[in-house]
Amino acid sequence: MPRIPHLAIVVGTLAGVIVLTMAAAGVHLLAHGGTGATAAAGAAGTAPGPAHSAGPRADLPLVTVPGQDTGAAAAPTPSATARPSPDASAGAGLRLTPPAVVAIAPRRVGDAHLRRLRSLRHVRGALTVGGGAVRVAGVTLNLLAVPVAEFPRWTPVGVADRPEPWEALRRGELVAEAAAARRLGLVPGAHYQIDGGPRLRLAAAAAIGLPGIDGYVSEETGRRLGLTPGVVVLVSGPVTRAGELTGGVRRVLGAGTQVVVTGAPAAARTAAPRAARTPSRDEFTGRVGRPGSYIELYRRAAALCPGLSWTVLAAIGQVESGHGRNNGPSSAGALGPMQFMPATWRAYGVDGDGDGRADIMNPYDAVPAAANYLCATGAGQGGDRLAKAIWHYNHSWSYVSRVLSLANAYAAAYPD
Repeated sequence: MPRIPHLAIVVGTLAGVIVLTMAAAGVHLLAHGGTGATAAAGAAGTAPGPAHSAGPRADLPLVTVPGQDTGAAAAPTPSATARPSPDASAGAGLRLTPPAVVAIAPRRVGDAHLRRLRSLRHVRGALTVGGGAVRVAGVTLNLLAVPVAEFPRWTPVGVADRPEPWEALRRGELVAEAAAARRLGLVPGAHYQIDGGPRLRLAAAAAIGLPGIDGYVSEETGRRLGLTPGVVVLVSGPVTRAGELTGGVRRVLGAGTQVVVTGAPAAARTAAPRAARTPSRDEFTGRVGRPGSYIELYRRAAALCPGLSWTVLAAIGQVESGHGRNNGPSSAGALGPMQFMPATWRAYGVDGDGDGRADIMNPYDAVPAAANYLCATGAGQGGDRLAKAIWHYNHSWSYVSRVLSLANAYAAAYPD
């Protein structure tokens, strides 16, 4: 994105807000003032969870596909009542509708266009937010200015039910995207001077997962920063219908609108190429914390690889171990919930829960390691690249077909 003098936002540059690949990746921003106290829950994905020995709850049912077994015959299938409600962790009865696509319009989106978007087939909801770029110590940050009362339901489980991000936004503070905070060395509790603008405290980090976005502020703070209101639209709908959603959104918002797919259908994905850039090995930290359930573990791990759907990880986890119910070793010597060969683990294993070691038997390490391996072989780019990445995981095209079928079943059972 071109440098923007002070905080004046040129509407024509806003199309770069979502699809920007940070040229300054890896640069550590300078914190002005003391670091202060770390936010109560820390960076998203590092909040304390269940003890390592307990592991995540095996509450994700094994889905079935006609003509296939579950992929984990030795593991008991939970009862249907074990399926967690989509609202169970949303706090205050929120029904979560994370966006399937994000649109960046060349001008402010009015109420009439918003009503037309909401009337499109497969659209479950639409929300306008502000957007733009600011600079801190010479580094560009892409920010969204969001309505604090409405935005939580557009975020993933595990973020929506955390009070820290929303309290921070109400106080006029900055909430960083978790991946951006790791990449740029942003420190929760530190204060950052916006070039030509106010000094903001970074209160928390959250794994919201909107591609190309580095942080979030309230609408009021967005006005102080000069962000342009109403030019970014979050559109909720089935990720398996992302292609239809994208076309409909473009028709309503007109020429010059850029649309980026945020969710990924299990078998194929349409996305802006730059938004699906594969992280380098150095960028991939694999840190997911210790979420309490496998479904949240898969979601957090998939978010580490732009373009990779959590349903693919869930499908592999079902085939390999029934979501940790049968951890091997296999006859070939593969180990753990994602059935890594020890040699492959040495190359791709990660310390997902931050306990100081990468443990092949620990699901908090093994699931993000699987995301790491898939990402390194191009899974985030979708389509044929996804299929080939799964083939690299297990050299069998019948395995690929099985995983993609199960991933589609998970996408249908747990619509985003």
